[in-house]
Amino acid sequence: MQPDDSARVLAVCVVHAELDAPGKVGRTAIDKRPVQSRVAVRALGLDGDHVCDTKHHGGVHQAVYAYAEEDARRWGAELGRDLPAGWFGENLRISGLAVSDAVLGAHWAIGDTLLEVSAPRVPCATFQQWSGVAHWVKRFTLQSDTGAYLRVLTEGTIGAGDEVRIVHTPEHGITVRDLFTGDDPDLLAILLADEPTISDDVRMQIERHGRRHANARRAREQRVDAASAHEQRVDAASAHEQREAAATTGAEL
Repeated sequence: MQPDDSARVLAVCVVHAELDAPGKVGRTAIDKRPVQSRVAVRALGLDGDHVCDTKHHGGVHQAVYAYAEEDARRWGAELGRDLPAGWFGENLRISGLAVSDAVLGAHWAIGDTLLEVSAPRVPCATFQQWSGVAHWVKRFTLQSDTGAYLRVLTEGTIGAGDEVRIVHTPEHGITVRDLFTGDDPDLLAILLADEPTISDDVRMQIERHGRRHANARRAREQRVDAASAHEQRVDAASAHEQREAAATTGAEL
């Protein structure tokens, strides 16, 4: 995947205010808004940004979150409202790049920073509450336009208007969307061998997808076995009825 010639950062967003949130932490930093100046990008994220639930969010593999303007516009049309930069809790609103179809492990050069595509965003109860949309997590999951988490390889600064250049793409070609949907567990298994920088969270995602497919396969096999056993019982009952009918006919003769 290559970006359009016009692939750009439309906005750089950091925390505007903490809000109340469901769960043990009780606070969220999902409310992010654009800033006008260039922002320093560190190993753990952007200056002025932070996470509240550090158990499930943040860290070096979720240092920066990017979302595509094109996906935001589609959601806006579907929901009938404007979804400004930062609405998805993203740090970077990007145009001209299919962010959710980025290859895992790809390197993006933005400004003087170098970022690595590390994982999809997994929607949670906080995102559900923030959206105010009924069944939002389910809808977001089914669409699978998740955006992408990025790891910081080279610290620097990013500002609105910066060009986004893909300077390295791993040969395995497995995308953020592939990992999120988990439709092909055999394909995802390649990541375990070919992409040494994947996080423990990604490894757990791959394992969960593998278990889900294994369980579904066993369920299908059980249904087939049950159907076969039922057919055998029906055939046996039919044969028994035919033998009884033949015996009755012979006796009458």
